[in-house]
Amino acid sequence: MNVLTRQTPALKLSKCMILREAQKTFSWSRLFSTSSLQLATEKCHGGAGIGNVHDQMLPATDFSGMFKHIKRPKTASVIGAPMTHGQPFVGTDHGPQLLRDENLIQHLSSIGWRVRDKADLNFDSLSNSLLMENESTESPKARNSKIVGKGCSMLADSVETEILKGRFPVVLGGDHSIAIGTLAGILRVRPNIGVIWVDAHADLHTPETSESGNMHGMPVGLLMEGLANDCHSFPGLEWLHTSPNGKLQPRLSPDSIVYIGLRDVDAAERDIIRQNNIKAFTMHDVDNVGIGKVMEMALAHLLDGKPDRPIHLSYDIDAVDPMLAPATGTTVRGGLNYRDAHFVAETVAMSGALTSIEIVELNPTLSDGRGSRKTVELGLGLLTSLMGKSII
Repeated sequence: MNVLTRQTPALKLSKCMILREAQKTFSWSRLFSTSSLQLATEKCHGGAGIGNVHDQMLPATDFSGMFKHIKRPKTASVIGAPMTHGQPFVGTDHGPQLLRDENLIQHLSSIGWRVRDKADLNFDSLSNSLLMENESTESPKARNSKIVGKGCSMLADSVETEILKGRFPVVLGGDHSIAIGTLAGILRVRPNIGVIWVDAHADLHTPETSESGNMHGMPVGLLMEGLANDCHSFPGLEWLHTSPNGKLQPRLSPDSIVYIGLRDVDAAERDIIRQNNIKAFTMHDVDNVGIGKVMEMALAHLLDGKPDRPIHLSYDIDAVDPMLAPATGTTVRGGLNYRDAHFVAETVAMSGALTSIEIVELNPTLSDGRGSRKTVELGLGLLTSLMGKSII
């Protein structure tokens, strides 16, 4: 398999643009079609391939108690954030379009949502403009901070605007660095937000603690109270100190986030979790007490005593076991199984408190056609479960 990777941990934007142009000539639908033919053959002959599985798109029987913070009629705003500079591989920028190509918009409509597709944010224009700038100001502590930071600033403004209109942001990544923008925009409008972070990794690093400098490992760390207080000194991240209206950017308190599915946590992140008493459920906890009990405790942590608190959910596809989601960049064995992954989504939706979601790190370059399609279909299924798809 020929995987497109950056030649150094921090790829010069000029080389990245060459790779972008090369990707435009490659048809991911053609890559998918090879596996589609095989799946169709399996279906005709009674095989057990993915093509034999039909996922019913039915809304919850009682939709009235769900999404109680969203203005009626319920409107989802789909925002594409095709960021790929927060980690070492190209390819995550295809995630938003691949999900649309799998009929995401139609599926959301079929389960009762009005949908506004806001299209993809134009990160290519940032790449072009930054090519003209001096790259010597970039720091290895926060690689590609200019384009990541400016792209996330665009996303923060878009998310803030849609929330103020009473809509439900559905953010499609892109690598997990986009959560810097998603969280920042949410916190401006809903500073009391509770966050459920479904991920194999804690993403709690700051430029000072990260060994790699990859910014997809920093979104929570950059926006948590008491961490990364000088992050605005890094090029592109200046806005994280002061929001566009001149006010300080609100930050997330340590007791306002719950982790689900952790299984690859660095020593510095583990120290932060322990010192700040952050609620974290690892895969050991899932194995020990079951996903049902884990979700019960997670929602209780965020909502007990605060029943009107809104919830944002960030879903990194690598939370799921790589046997089910191979097309992602930082796979770790022993992740959520298929039903557990959906149970997380279904339970948060049924809480009634969910107000925004994002899904990240789908990367079709990191698997063959069949693995890529399987990962994208799983991502689509998780999104629709989060948005109220029901079994009965």
